[in-house]
Amino acid sequence: MSVENALRTRGNNQCELCKSETKLMVYDVPPHPEQREEDSILVCEKCNLQLTKKEELDSKHWACLNESMWSEVPAVQVVSWRMLNRLRNESWAADAIDMMFLDEPTMEWAKSTGDHENSSEVELHRDCNGNILQDGDNVVLTKSLDVKGSSLNAKLGTVVKGIKLVADNVEQIEGKIEGQTIVILTKYLRKG
Repeated sequence: MSVENALRTRGNNQCELCKSETKLMVYDVPPHPEQREEDSILVCEKCNLQLTKKEELDSKHWACLNESMWSEVPAVQVVSWRMLNRLRNESWAADAIDMMFLDEPTMEWAKSTGDHENSSEVELHRDCNGNILQDGDNVVLTKSLDVKGSSLNAKLGTVVKGIKLVADNVEQIEGKIEGQTIVILTKYLRKG
């Protein structure tokens, strides 16, 4: 049986955090890179986007943690504890953290990534107006730019189609101008 099928059986074809039944996927709980049933949980798209910090935290959505934190599955406990800590400025989340108990190995796993020490703020790629950018978006340059190592000059108003976000730097995207792939700072573009 595949890991996903095992998780679907374990979770009754529902997100193991919020009980949603749509757009379910396997989430490998860090730092475990390989997909194993005991190290993974079944999550919906919304939970996944917020777990992976690709969407801002919606504290109303995470009220589901008041139930999932009592799961008998260590991987669900770990994710619940980490998310409650990211939401610790909410009084209900702080109360839930105080009530939660994890055995020693599970607590070590929960603390292993340091994710619980992060704030609930999510750093996302944003254009000069603060709009969230995503892979595949079209953007417009708000400043003429000289491209380093090239004679190319990207003019103000140039449309860059189908951008790609730079994974480890929220201030940069990649895009093609005149057939050449370049890195552009997000502060010099707006969503098209």
